Amino acid sequence: MASDCFELMMTKLIDIKEIFGRLKPDEFSKSMEQGVLLLMDSIINETANEYMPYVWKRLPNAVKDEIVVLADHESPKFLTAFMTDMQENVHEVMDLKFMCVTECVQNKQLLINIFKEVGEKEFIFIKHSGFYFGFLFGLLQMIIWFFYNGAFVLPICGFIVGFATNWVALKVIFLPTEPIKLWGGYEILGLFLKRQEEVSETFARVNCVEIMNTKAIWESVLNGPKRQNFFAMLRAHSIVFTENMVGGLRPVAITAMGPARFAAMKEDIATKIMEKLPTIIDQSYEYSTYALDMENTLCVKMQSLTKKEFERVLHPVFEEDEFTLVVVGAFLGALAGFLQMIILYTD
Repeated sequence: MASDCFELMMTKLIDIKEIFGRLKPDEFSKSMEQGVLLLMDSIINETANEYMPYVWKRLPNAVKDEIVVLADHESPKFLTAFMTDMQENVHEVMDLKFMCVTECVQNKQLLINIFKEVGEKEFIFIKHSGFYFGFLFGLLQMIIWFFYNGAFVLPICGFIVGFATNWVALKVIFLPTEPIKLWGGYEILGLFLKRQEEVSETFARVNCVEIMNTKAIWESVLNGPKRQNFFAMLRAHSIVFTENMVGGLRPVAITAMGPARFAAMKEDIATKIMEKLPTIIDQSYEYSTYALDMENTLCVKMQSLTKKEFERVLHPVFEEDEFTLVVVGAFLGALAGFLQMIILYTD
């Protein structure tokens, strides 16, 4: 059920490359600016104390601050290049369908809550339809009973009425998928399909709050099945960033620690950046949510679906249990008819 629903979303509603392309790399970099400055201050101090503690402790604070400022000056180029690379290769680092389906499988109640809210009016209709359709089919049973009142008529008619009541109720919700014009300007259309605009707004809001929010998207990138691609990309850019940052210090650093240790220090800095940058990615959430505009995109795309395509949004929820619903209705109808038979024909 979850897979079918999100398959529709990925193929008809969401182009993740187009949506991720809405992020402006320079704006993304600005949203991370303060966090990166503090992060680089921590990494530089930690690494310098490890590789050249004697020299680092004796450097004036002004010089140390200058090194951190240099790192801060290089960080926008680093983040901009990294985000541009991610946008161009977003399918290599993100699997949005996997994220959505996994979340729903791990938290089944979440998917149930989504469809309960989206299909609230349809569920109410099913609950009340037993009275409406049961009454109409009951009238037919009464006519049959009038002409032939054999004992077995009651459970058989009860079975048919119970079956037909639930079957018709389910069909009325989703059929017809295209409007059928009637005399006088009236038209017949599935009840769910009549609410396409309203349902689209609700579905988009609930999905983007509960599943496809910015935090969940980034967590999927960092921990999902394609995380190795993401960290390989981040590592490549971290190495370039480190080279640009410490390049000016090469003569002094090599003199202080030797070329081999200097190379190891650069590698260590790049590794620390790769490991620690994800810990401050939450500083980009506000900007990313605004730029991605997922809720509005999903809503507009859903509203533009054809009626037949839109029918596939909620119908899969019922399809898996449609037969069960109809059989249960038939069983209860037969049971009611059997009890009637016992009451009427038992002396």
